[in-house]
Amino acid sequence: MRLLSAILIIAAMVLTMAAVPAAAGYKDQWVKFRTQMIEKPDSKALCFVLMPWPWKCVCEVDSDGDGIDDSRDKCPDTPSGAVVDQNGCPEDYDGDSVVDGIDRCPDTPARVKVDAKGCPIDSDNDGVYDGIDRCPNTPAGAKVDAAGCPSDADNDGVSDGIDRCPNTPAGAKVDETGCPAEVKKFLDTGLISSTDIMFDFNKATLKPESKAALDKIGNILIQAPDLKIEIGGHTDAKGSDKYNLKLSDERAKAVHDYLKKNFSQINPDNLVSKGYGESKPVASNDTDEGRTENRRVEFKILK
Repeated sequence: MRLLSAILIIAAMVLTMAAVPAAAGYKDQWVKFRTQMIEKPDSKALCFVLMPWPWKCVCEVDSDGDGIDDSRDKCPDTPSGAVVDQNGCPEDYDGDSVVDGIDRCPDTPARVKVDAKGCPIDSDNDGVYDGIDRCPNTPAGAKVDAAGCPSDADNDGVSDGIDRCPNTPAGAKVDETGCPAEVKKFLDTGLISSTDIMFDFNKATLKPESKAALDKIGNILIQAPDLKIEIGGHTDAKGSDKYNLKLSDERAKAVHDYLKKNFSQINPDNLVSKGYGESKPVASNDTDEGRTENRRVEFKILK
């Protein structure tokens, strides 16, 4: 009689716990009770004997909470949140060793190194992930190829992206910015002023002897092709202001056209011309020497 009473009491407890909804806050207690009962061989057997279908399922245990009962789970220590297969083993779609469900970047390319969340690492921030990156210590700002290695279009030893003068002629000696001395000076001062660019008297026609000066300046400009340059024409004070302004504007335009025609590496949209006439003298207009200095062409970096 006592044995029957004990059986009935245990059965009633199991039925009661099975009927209590998880939302009522008894989920943890129920799991603990259920596990304790099943860990006892006699209790587990009693559970299966007494529980009617479909409540026999409460007699099974899923220790790692992956939805696969321990009796069928081949990977009983699955981390919380992991997606598992029918055997209870974690899946890893992209093969990065961070299991699906935990992996926040589930489409990581093969061989790429990832962090604890399964997301690719790019230590040098060059856009090519560690593991694929063949040059993992690329300097900041350098342009890289598909393998993550810096490119150097002009072969001057300074990587593209860092090189301020990406079109340096072969063999030219450059500084750490990738620029020869004369280009570096232009970049630092923002100005080249030349009195060697000469024109026919009272005309905007370039004299043949101006070619050497123009070609030298053109070779400087092509080494910094991204700069926007103003070509400014200046005259001395002889003649009227209106005449000198018009003449200087035409001469600046003639220089612009020469560079555009002879230096295809220069983006013509980056060159603008403007005449200033006699308004910006750099020397006295009372002497021949001063007037010679004032008759000049200036190349000024706008940005």
